[in-house]
Amino acid sequence: MAAAGRLRRRVLLLAVPWRWRCSPRRGAAGCPPAGQVRAAFLRFFEERHGHRRLPSAPVRPRGDPRLLFVNAGMNQFKPIFLGTAHPRSELAQHRRVVNSQKCVRAGGKHNDLEDVGRDTYHHTFFEMLGNWSFGDYFKEEACSMAWELLTEVYEIPKDRLYVTYFAGDSSLGLSADEECRDVWLCLGVPASHVLPFPLKDNFWEMGDTGPCGPCTEIHYDHVGGGRNAAALVNQGSPDVVEIWNLVFMQYSREVEGNLLPLPQHHVDTGMGLERLVTVLQNKHSNYDTDLFTPILDAIHKGCGGPRYQGLVGDADVGHVNMAYRVVADHVRALCVCITDGIYPGFSGAELVLRRILRRAVRFCSEVLHAPPGLLASLVPTVVEVLGDAYPELTKNADQIMDVINENEAAFQSSLERGRRIIERTVQQMEPSTYFPAEVAWSLYGNLGFPLDLIDLILEEKGISLDSAAFNELALEDAKQKAGGPPAGQLEDTNTCLDVHSLAQLRSSNVPATDDSPKYAYTLGQHGRYEFSPCQATVLILYRDQSLQKEVGAGQRCGVILDRTNFYAEQGGQASDQGYMIHLGQQDILFPVQSVRLCGGYVIHEVTAVETLRAGDQVQLFVDEAQRLACMANHTATHLLNFALRHVLGDNTEQRGSHVTAEWLRFDFNTTGPVTVEQLQQVEQVVQDVIKRNEVVHTAEVPLMLARRVQGLRAVDEGYPDPVRIVSLGVPVESVLTCNSEAAMQTSVELCCGTHLLQTGAMEDLAIISERQLVKGISRVIAVTGSQAKQAREAGQCLAMEVDSVSLRMKERSASIPEMQNLSKEVGQLTKMVASTPVPQWQRKELQTILKVLQRTANTAIKKLEMQQAEEKAQSMLAKHCNQPVIIDTVPADSLSILMKVVNQLCDKSPGTSVLLLSPQASGEVLCACQVSKNCLPVFSAADWAVAVCTQMEGKAGGSPVVAKGSGNAKGMQRALTTALEFAQSKLLK
Repeated sequence: MAAAGRLRRRVLLLAVPWRWRCSPRRGAAGCPPAGQVRAAFLRFFEERHGHRRLPSAPVRPRGDPRLLFVNAGMNQFKPIFLGTAHPRSELAQHRRVVNSQKCVRAGGKHNDLEDVGRDTYHHTFFEMLGNWSFGDYFKEEACSMAWELLTEVYEIPKDRLYVTYFAGDSSLGLSADEECRDVWLCLGVPASHVLPFPLKDNFWEMGDTGPCGPCTEIHYDHVGGGRNAAALVNQGSPDVVEIWNLVFMQYSREVEGNLLPLPQHHVDTGMGLERLVTVLQNKHSNYDTDLFTPILDAIHKGCGGPRYQGLVGDADVGHVNMAYRVVADHVRALCVCITDGIYPGFSGAELVLRRILRRAVRFCSEVLHAPPGLLASLVPTVVEVLGDAYPELTKNADQIMDVINENEAAFQSSLERGRRIIERTVQQMEPSTYFPAEVAWSLYGNLGFPLDLIDLILEEKGISLDSAAFNELALEDAKQKAGGPPAGQLEDTNTCLDVHSLAQLRSSNVPATDDSPKYAYTLGQHGRYEFSPCQATVLILYRDQSLQKEVGAGQRCGVILDRTNFYAEQGGQASDQGYMIHLGQQDILFPVQSVRLCGGYVIHEVTAVETLRAGDQVQLFVDEAQRLACMANHTATHLLNFALRHVLGDNTEQRGSHVTAEWLRFDFNTTGPVTVEQLQQVEQVVQDVIKRNEVVHTAEVPLMLARRVQGLRAVDEGYPDPVRIVSLGVPVESVLTCNSEAAMQTSVELCCGTHLLQTGAMEDLAIISERQLVKGISRVIAVTGSQAKQAREAGQCLAMEVDSVSLRMKERSASIPEMQNLSKEVGQLTKMVASTPVPQWQRKELQTILKVLQRTANTAIKKLEMQQAEEKAQSMLAKHCNQPVIIDTVPADSLSILMKVVNQLCDKSPGTSVLLLSPQASGEVLCACQVSKNCLPVFSAADWAVAVCTQMEGKAGGSPVVAKGSGNAKGMQRALTTALEFAQSKLLK
């Protein structure tokens, strides 16, 4: 009752309503626009309840390989819930937060794609309004704020609202959430509107393991009129819908399935803007609100068909209204995803986006009968609707339209190609057989050919798909994809601290690891790097998700020290390797296999060779060669980023990177493939800085000061404060000077990685690979130092071999075998150029030359074969003058030449049918035949070839007009006799 008293006092304090500065009256003329609804939510929590307003995170997930898209407002705050946020980061300082988050649910666990359009409330893209408390307020305040906003600010009638709470679960030992129930009752919600529901409805979990807890949902009755709609809550009724979910994270689901109380309680709420606007604008459908009506009007204008009427199911004749909803929803998703760096592609989120685009294109063309380009023409309208809330859409509008148009054209091309493949496959099928599942799967998976369209085309031809075999292929593919992330991405139970262990460390006042010694290295005499040794104390050991004071010999564990000179994997750079020893015991090494950073603690993965205890004194030694190679490659990554922007333009932005001792990988956005000249220019920019041996300046500065640096890419709130700035050639003080443009003239980045002290140690950089991952994003792989030198040497050797082949090709040998050998050599060189690490600009140049050489060789071979075939045909005609059938043997170097001789004979004597055999030195006999069209359909070339080759224990195939095959020389005479008998039997009919 004490809690109830506190709540009544708080309600009295909030009695004076806080206005949202737009018309609170809801009616035909006074409906608040969606933009004002969104703004009122944000201002309410920011100004009234002291929340920090944050911008939406991009829909491309950051640091979570298990997610295709950001699908909930809480995704960006997972490090807080898990306790892994760096204690000095801006993220870790959050207590109360509010935002409107862009979300996409298509693919993966939350997949609404196929439901979109069938009803009036499913979407791929939607906006999630949310407020969060991280260890601050809990159930009482969260419910009170929600009720105040809905009933006093938005002025939703209280009698239309129903709230649910968790009814408990005896199997988990969880009692009903009576605390939540009592909060609602104290707020004045009638008991008949406060409803208990089981685990599946009112218990929210982040995943199979991790933070979770009971939730309370607020539902709205669209009908109202004083009725009691309690029986319709959570029953799938379109009239009673959930509008807000308040999650109380108070437990952690462990690997064994049991629940443990979280050391800190959090609140995570989410309310779909589209549903809220539907309520406030007195609509029954999300598509009838001003978030969609401008787009639906633009679709009508673009296709010229009937207007959108909001029909569903059988009432929607021809699925026209469904098409409107699909296109309107999908174009919103496309705009948001493309803006946030997700482009239609062939795997993961990119593949899902490709399916979204192609689904929209099909509804445009097949149902709405719209001209090509309608989808892209809707982009300005989407920008007009969402641009104020998400200004990045306005900035990228032209690029979005280009990507959509290019992908639509590619889809139309794929459809034509797919239809041709289906036609060809059907022609080659045996009568009364199923369409091959392998072909259908290839069309679906590789070309993106819609499965329902395959079924439709086959149905028109009276053929069925082998569905059982197709489903097996789909199941096999799903199993492969469900295999989990690569081994390098698997979370190790000894190096990834769980939320309880992190809380235990902090409550025990175990200090975060001092990892500043990782930067303790200098340039000694003769330019050699000298790494300072580091002495440390074992604070605690971590094994099997528990903190331990001692670990026995042979056991694998995580070691937390008070300080370390090891670099933990972060910022795209691989972790250090090396070893540690007990102080004073040089002969026993504890190899350090990997290093992770978790919540400010550095965990060293070690297999204990003897007992390790908390309090042990150890000395740490990094693998200096591996560290130095990582340093060179990380500095090279910064320099490459600068060079790409310098050559390709300031709009070139980093999309990802990874640095190892062997190579560096860099992803960036681009409008098209990088040319040979641009690759050369990028390498030249890097080499110029290397030759100048520029000093690499570093300094830790306050985050707010770092934000002022011109040209610095967006600062992630996960960075620890203060942040480390790395500047090549320009002192950090200079780039921090007010209005300084020094940062625009060199590479300046926020980075916690380890770097060279001067660029000269890099020696060289060679880009050995460049390819487009998806439309608009390229990936380069580069090497430095001796590996770059080796790549250049390999490129020069291959260039010399290509020059040699080119010279021999120009001699134009008159011999077919010699030219075929040259062609084979060109093919082998082509494979070597594609697979050997060489500078990418040189690879592209050599590949261009080799393509020309291959065409030249093929043309020369065809020309020589034609000459040879013509000579043999003339001789054969003289031998068999005016005969209706020619059956003979002739020397020929290949089946291709033999076929050309047959073609020449038939061209010169149109009424003649010809079958020729050519014995080879290997003992094989080649067979080629052609039947005069005058003899069709009685006389079939395919049947003729089969009959002849069967006598030689061989095989044959082809069409009624031409066919070819082969067999064994032992049966050649029988084959010649059979050839004549078969021809006579057909011609005499």
